[in-house]
Amino acid sequence: MLRLHGVIGNEKEPIYRAHLGALEHSGGLEYLFVPPDDAERRRFRVTTDRGTDCAVNLDRDEMLSDGALLHVDETRAVIVRFGAPRIWRLRPADLAAALKLGWNAGNLHWRVRFEGDAIAVPLDRPVEEYRARITALLASGEVVEDV
Repeated sequence: MLRLHGVIGNEKEPIYRAHLGALEHSGGLEYLFVPPDDAERRRFRVTTDRGTDCAVNLDRDEMLSDGALLHVDETRAVIVRFGAPRIWRLRPADLAAALKLGWNAGNLHWRVRFEGDAIAVPLDRPVEEYRARITALLASGEVVEDV
């Protein structure tokens, strides 16, 4: 279990930007999706999108916000998101399209899970930013999306 005591900062602060960018490319970002009912709580347990069990403990004067950093080190950062994760589902039309989609997802370091013949991509940015990276596959009909 990862014990998280207090808010370190926010992902948008310039001091963290370069390090978080490097962690994103190495797969070291984890998102803690906090249900709206827990947003006001000071102590709770929740699991990150990568499966890390976390015990959150906030001081009385601290409030969680979207983008709050609860943990950051050389290999990992834990960032708060409110609500449930948004999932973008993609379904390749055939084997060749599946290979292209898989190559793109891996090359872009997307976190994915497999759901039958589709992949599910948890979104931590607007879906348009993801779409822009595979425009040709979507436009050709090789990959069909279901948000």
